[in-house]
Amino acid sequence: MSPPVAPPGWSRWLVPPAALSVHLSIGQAYAWSVFKPSLESALGLSGTQSALPFQVAIVMLGLSAAFGGTLVERNGPRWAMTVALVCFSSGFLVSALGAATEQYWLIVLGYGFVGGIGLGIGYISPVSTLIKWFPDRPGMATGIAIMGFGGGALIASPLSAQMLESFGSDSSGIALAFLVHGLSYAVFMSLGVLLVRVPRSEKPVQGAPSAFEGVQVSAHDAVRTPQFWCLWIVLCMNVSAGIGILEKAAPMITDFFADTSAPVSVSAAAGFVALLSAANMAGRIGWSSTSDLIGRKNMYRVYLGVGALMYALIALFGDASKPLFILGALVILSFYGGGFATIPAYLKDLFGTYQVGAIHGRLLTAWSTAGVLGPLIVNWIADRQEEAGKHGSSLYGLSFGIMIGLLVVGFVANELVRPVHPRHHIPAPRQETADAERQPSEPA
Repeated sequence: MSPPVAPPGWSRWLVPPAALSVHLSIGQAYAWSVFKPSLESALGLSGTQSALPFQVAIVMLGLSAAFGGTLVERNGPRWAMTVALVCFSSGFLVSALGAATEQYWLIVLGYGFVGGIGLGIGYISPVSTLIKWFPDRPGMATGIAIMGFGGGALIASPLSAQMLESFGSDSSGIALAFLVHGLSYAVFMSLGVLLVRVPRSEKPVQGAPSAFEGVQVSAHDAVRTPQFWCLWIVLCMNVSAGIGILEKAAPMITDFFADTSAPVSVSAAAGFVALLSAANMAGRIGWSSTSDLIGRKNMYRVYLGVGALMYALIALFGDASKPLFILGALVILSFYGGGFATIPAYLKDLFGTYQVGAIHGRLLTAWSTAGVLGPLIVNWIADRQEEAGKHGSSLYGLSFGIMIGLLVVGFVANELVRPVHPRHHIPAPRQETADAERQPSEPA
């Protein structure tokens, strides 16, 4: 499948909606916590066990993005979006079979392994294309698309809760909800497959800078630089801190206020998940656009430094004030989303656009690590604290302290980022050849 070249006069503003159709669909992953209580009840699972499909999905996201990044660069965004559609939708169908037969391993295989491949390929599919279309505003461009991934749960969370209420929260009801999700997302993602285009030239808009000017570093060389690994740590720490709340959001807010005069209902907890999704989504476009003005390094100073402060406030005073708990969580999730949307532009600043999609894919192994680390810290500690007879907000005090430490580590790593040494740059003649090879030939 050759990359579809935009015809003369094609508006670059048609590309973000194509990316959004994919990212809004695969962003359903952030609504997984809505299914956790029903799965635990229907299949007799612990909190740690019910997190496994989500964790496997995030691991596969990073691995498939890392290994598939070069293929995405070579075959183009339409090929990548098609692969994402098939894998993500198929994952739900396999999970539906697993829930219907009460075979939990099939849910892990479907949603986690197969669906996770769709997450990874779908996530990186539009990134390099958008940066080429918007060389003048890379942070805003990637923020628009990646905003969809953060906002997917804004749709999926209340929809999933309504399905479980209508179909039932037993195994057959969960299976039917998975089935509806799989078929619906297949239709919606096909819109992106049909709409996406790549630019005809390196200057897609009059007056914009060339998408290929400045420092250019290959993916092979990028992973050998200290800058890549500093950003790997930055992303891993920021994601771990955010995903620790996100994966357990519904049970967490219920636990925090279970012993108060105003406990949180199941429907209110689902609403909290939707609010977190809105903050996640708003942070992706808002903070990434801000990074175009203040710089990527300064933006990550805000994400990591203020994020640690928010965690401290929730740990100390969150159980005494529901508004403080919600506000702190919303800020943390806005930084979590903003970090994802800003990282492609950070990579572009350091390594250029030559193979930024492949470099981004390799960096997302940090997300795979965080997808295990964050939920494991929160769920495992909460399970151990519950076994020790603790309850309410005391289930999370230790894990929140660990999250503060992770954010501090990320802050230090961000301070160590410097421009890439010239020895890693692509020499000018090689760069011109590489850029020429990257221009897609027009179909006959």
